[in-house]
Amino acid sequence: MSEVILINVSGRDKSGLTSEMTAIMAQYNVRILDIGQAVIHDHLTWGILIEVPGSDVSGVKKELLFRMHELDLQVSFESIGYEKYALWVEGKGKARYIVSLLSRSITAEQIARVSELTALHGLNIDNITRLSGRPLLELDSQSSQACIEFSVRGTAPDVDRLRADFLQIAGELNVDIAFQEDSIYRRNRRLVVFDMDSTLIDAEVIDELAKEAGVGDQVSAITEQAMRGEIDFTESFALRVGLLKGLSEDVLNTVAERIKMTEGAERLITTLKSLGYKTAILSGGFTYFANRLQENLGIDYVYANELEIKDGRVTGRVTGCVVDGQRKAELLDELAEKEKIGRQQVIAVGDGANDLPMLSRAGLGVAFRAKPLVKESARHAISNLGLDAVLYLIGFRDREAE
Repeated sequence: MSEVILINVSGRDKSGLTSEMTAIMAQYNVRILDIGQAVIHDHLTWGILIEVPGSDVSGVKKELLFRMHELDLQVSFESIGYEKYALWVEGKGKARYIVSLLSRSITAEQIARVSELTALHGLNIDNITRLSGRPLLELDSQSSQACIEFSVRGTAPDVDRLRADFLQIAGELNVDIAFQEDSIYRRNRRLVVFDMDSTLIDAEVIDELAKEAGVGDQVSAITEQAMRGEIDFTESFALRVGLLKGLSEDVLNTVAERIKMTEGAERLITTLKSLGYKTAILSGGFTYFANRLQENLGIDYVYANELEIKDGRVTGRVTGCVVDGQRKAELLDELAEKEKIGRQQVIAVGDGANDLPMLSRAGLGVAFRAKPLVKESARHAISNLGLDAVLYLIGFRDREAE
């Protein structure tokens, strides 16, 4: 009768180890049931689960032990009973999730809290992977970023409660924690749609125009109410645009020249384009500014509001249909259909209450540096890193993105 054996090897990484180990096993007609390895700072942890014909068990163990001793590596053998193995095989049907921990710097406390919460909700960690680059010892808290990804399996009794608990400890530790199903779509997204103001750019354009018009405080107050969801976007938008009446058309260029991109935005767009993604701006802002971003970044689609200008002056109105929250969701659907993809393959990123319809419609909706109401309502949030942290949520390592 055959025997199932788990073999673990550890020590300084050696070139050709897998080849040597499996070559020895090949002499004994060994069947490979599972295999994996990890290398951290040139230190190897290598594991393999094998089925060995009963008459060959002692021989294969002896040869492997002798060779590992020669290579100065530690090796252990554990016999796995058939019942235990059968239970392991049955576990393959359990739901799988990805928990992403994003921070300027990863600490032991952060991992301890995330792993503890995962276990409390009945999930088991199968694998832990670092997606970010190797960190420098001289930490730059303003620009450094780190991401650890946990692959977990099991059935959480209350997924909504789990998400709420993750959101709570994320706030306590000043980190971001994303929890998403590990499905076929995760690394197969094809379209990313962005809000513009306070998402792709580090400003609310209408507020900047209002400052030039001398009504900055009035417009900012209305904007804050709208972003918090305290006032209907379409109503607030009409009020704010009306306050811009009489503003010179030349001011638009003045404002555009001083607006900066959000941290990580340019790197994100460049990387997405290199990977074949389509990108779009779905903005409640103005086409004048969205079109400039499109030209500078090579964004594929732009939908925003057209500020009406007559005789070189802003009239206080926009032309055409207002791009509000509902319209953004409709545009997401239209673009997905145009690109011949499903909504599960769309990523949506925004910061305001008017972005929630499109965030909920997308396969991956991300609230970026959003107000509390939006963070609580969205399924995923990034508040502590730059916009390029979205790449971590779709499983890309820094070395791949670069």
